Amino acid sequence: MEHILEKSAVKRSELIRVDANFVKDFSGFSIGGVSPIGWINGADIILIDEALNDYDVIWAAAGHPHGVFPTTFGELSAATGAQPTCVGE
Repeated sequence: MEHILEKSAVKRSELIRVDANFVKDFSGFSIGGVSPIGWINGADIILIDEALNDYDVIWAAAGHPHGVFPTTFGELSAATGAQPTCVGE
C-alpha cells in the first residue's frame, strides 16, 4: 500500500518516525498495544483512516499487546476526537 498522508494534510512541516521509548513515554502504552484512548499525554492532532469506515467492527488495541476491544468507526471517532483522513490507497 502506498502511503499518501502528507505533511500538509496534518499541518506540520516535518513528519518523523518515533521510537518505542517515545511512544511509551508519550502515550503510556508499549508498541503493540497502544490504545486509541487513555493516553497519559494529549496529542496535538489525532487522525483516523477513512478506510476503517468500511468495516462494521474495528478491533482496537486495549493497552496490552494481547488485548483488543471491538468498536465502530463512529464510536472511535467520537471517543478520540479524531479527524477522518485518507491514509493510504
